[in-house]
Amino acid sequence: MLRSRSRRKWRHDPQIETGEEIMIPLSRRGLLGAAASLATLPFLPEGAMAAAPFRKELPPAWHRFTFGDYEATVVSDGYLPLGKPEPAFPASPPAEIVGLLESNFLPPDAATLEQNVLVLNTDKQLILFDTGMGDSMGEAGKMFGPTTGRMLANLKAAGIQPEQIDLVVLTHAHCDHCWGLVDAAGNRVFPNAQVALSEIDLKYWTDDGNKRGPAFMTPFIDGAKKNLGAYRDRMIMVQDGKEVAPGVIALFTPGHTLGHHCYAITSGDKTLVNTGDLAHHHILLLRRPLWEFSFDTDPKLSAQSRSRMLDRLAKDRHEVLSYHFPWPGLGHVVRENEGYAWIQAPINVTTLG
Repeated sequence: MLRSRSRRKWRHDPQIETGEEIMIPLSRRGLLGAAASLATLPFLPEGAMAAAPFRKELPPAWHRFTFGDYEATVVSDGYLPLGKPEPAFPASPPAEIVGLLESNFLPPDAATLEQNVLVLNTDKQLILFDTGMGDSMGEAGKMFGPTTGRMLANLKAAGIQPEQIDLVVLTHAHCDHCWGLVDAAGNRVFPNAQVALSEIDLKYWTDDGNKRGPAFMTPFIDGAKKNLGAYRDRMIMVQDGKEVAPGVIALFTPGHTLGHHCYAITSGDKTLVNTGDLAHHHILLLRRPLWEFSFDTDPKLSAQSRSRMLDRLAKDRHEVLSYHFPWPGLGHVVRENEGYAWIQAPINVTTLG
């Protein structure tokens, strides 16, 4: 029976346990062999190990998927920084805000929202849900910084031209949802589209008499007047529980604005609910759905609408597209303790299935 000569090197050696230095003899033949191996390596030019330069640029942000018999595309309007979270949640304990953010690996001193704009192709209509900040208000439109207003560029990058849009459905008339309707000169960005909005929001956000209270009210109203006014002859007034377009039903969720609506999109046995600004933050306003948000027109009514709709979404297990949740805003809401949790949908970039 032959014994492997290599087995000897695995035997117990007391020197290993005592930490004594072990001398490993190298033969002249071994050294010559190692030198010969090094000599066979290719010659490397002097700059071959230099690092590639940083690109410092982002690719277009859009994501496409099928939904039942429909095709859907989410395009980004860019991220919207709120800054320190405490002013946005003025009635909430600061220590609890910090605790929730840190426990979910988020910076405690900066709340950031995404802006996820949905485009729905039903094979009969091309429907855009909300429009982002746009550039219609110039410097006033940059109140949340230069990272917003990218919807139109990303829409075109996704192969969709603004003149192809048949219908723009607005969840409400705030700046980050309707200011992309016109350009800086006041021209329609979507020349062939109708615009669907609640009559309550249309009246409220085009009324100069409401320029009171928080400082943002004046630019919000001026921007809504400019953007909505260009489409006054082609507007559709949405109603709770009624179709805005085939397969798209309006769901009245007042509070953030008095006419805020979510939209349930159904194809076959699948339903996707576009929740707009039902909840702005996937941690703070899901774990604590009764917290108040500083940009709500009626904070207490908003909290009631949020709790009611979140409970419905969790029970029905419908898919969700949230405007401000982490990109691209697709996922599910589930019950968790006294609140809810956000389960982000996995994104498959190799198939439209």
